Formats: sequence, structure tokens, C-alpha cells
Amino acid sequence: MIHIVTDSSCDLPDEYLKEHDISFVPLTVRFEDDKEYRERIDIGPEEFYKKMTSSRTLPKTAQPSPADFLKVFEEVAAPGDEILCITISSKLSGTYQSATLAKKMTSIPVTVFDSLAASPGHALQIMRAVELRKLGYGIDKIVAELTYYRDNEMKIFIYFKTLENIVKGGRITKFQGTLAKVMNIKLICEGIRGEVVPLEKVRGDKRALERLISIIGQQRDDFSDTILCMTHTGNLEDAEYIKAELIKRYNPKEILIYPTGSTVATYAGPGGIVITF
Repeated sequence: MIHIVTDSSCDLPDEYLKEHDISFVPLTVRFEDDKEYRERIDIGPEEFYKKMTSSRTLPKTAQPSPADFLKVFEEVAAPGDEILCITISSKLSGTYQSATLAKKMTSIPVTVFDSLAASPGHALQIMRAVELRKLGYGIDKIVAELTYYRDNEMKIFIYFKTLENIVKGGRITKFQGTLAKVMNIKLICEGIRGEVVPLEKVRGDKRALERLISIIGQQRDDFSDTILCMTHTGNLEDAEYIKAELIKRYNPKEILIYPTGSTVATYAGPGGIVITF
């Protein structure tokens, strides 16, 4: 039997994980009080958003230890079982490295796969692995299919409603952040090979959302077989608007919307939206 293990940053609902017997290892987050919270266990999205917004500094996220992964590997696997562990991008976290070290500490056959994504991109790859497992694919073939999708087909776009967390993280100065706020600047980025690359700066919410929807539409001619996954940091209103417009204009197969968990919300900031397909 093939067991799928992941980490908490995939942002798939608990119901989905339980239905498909997927175990996760939590990343952790710390605020100014220096208290450590395990994502999805000690703190949920809504509580995290409130604490993040009121915090003067950027929350600090931390990867699980190899021992954390090893514990889960040994809990889920029976003799003769295999494990496919799909992690958040190695460009964003050391989680992949921790899982790889844990693999070396056990005799259980473990394959660790770097999603080169987070949140919805991570989620879609897990969902693909689940479907391929149902079809009876072995781990090697599942990994080959995921690798092709990840490297050749997957598109990731990130909408920053505010640059607040980018300022807190020191990526731009406070002056630049204040100027962007005064001018109502929104940032649209693309996820490329696990890294976030700026695409466009747009003034105003409506213009930015319109541009984001347009950029998505330019990615392919036919969306009829496409499943889009979208996560949001406390911004369901804009997420639902984007969904409605994408359905009206491009008629995709399905659009899924989930809250962004603590790890990815730290990067996306308040109101941020990540879309993957």
C-alpha cells in the first residue's frame, strides 16, 4: 500500500485528508510572545489572521524536524507499505530537507517529492497523487506524472492585497510600503520553480483583480478540463469574485477555494490570494 504524507502548508481541508488517509506533519509559527504554535493543531487560519494583523513584527515560521517526519512515517506504515511524502517548496522552507533526512533514518521505503509550490499548488499535486494511486499507479509512475505537471504545466499566481508583510519582512522599506499604501498599489507575482517572481504593480483593487483574471485567461485556450485551486488570507469576498469571473469567462472544470494556513499566510499577508492550476 502507498501512504501519502505531507506537511501542514498544503492547506487542504481536514475532511479531504481524513477521507484519503493522508497524514500531515505540522510546521510551526511564533509571534512576539515567543509562543510556538503548530499549524492546523494549535492555531487555525482565522485566529492566525487576527494575531498576524495585530503583530508589529512578521511571524516566524519553522520547518518540522526530521524526528517529526520519522514519527509519522513509522506510525502510518505497516510491513510492505511504501510512503510518498509531498512537501512545500524547498525554496520556501527547509521542510523538504527534514523529510529527506527522516527518510535516511528508517528502513521504510520513502520517496520525498518537492512540490516546488505551497498552499494551492501543493494541494493540487497531492490531489493528483491521490487520483493516480486510485488508478493503481506505483510510486515511480506517480512521481513521474507529478514531475511533468510541476515542471511543464503548473501555473501559480499570487495577489498581494497589501504589502504590509513584505515591509515587516524587510523586503521593501517602510517608506516604500507607505507610498504603496497611499497610492493603493497591489502586487501580482508568479510562482516559478518554487520562487515568487514579481509580475506587475497595479493601482486599485478592481484593476488589480481584473488584471489577475486576464493574466490567468492568457495561460491557455481551453479551461474545460482545468481545476483551479485558490487560497485566501481572510479575503473570501475577492476570492468569490475571481471565481465567478473565471467561470463566466473561461468555464473551467472546477474551482476550489480554501483558507490559507499560517505558513503561507505569513508570506501572502492580509487579503492575499494564491491561485494555481
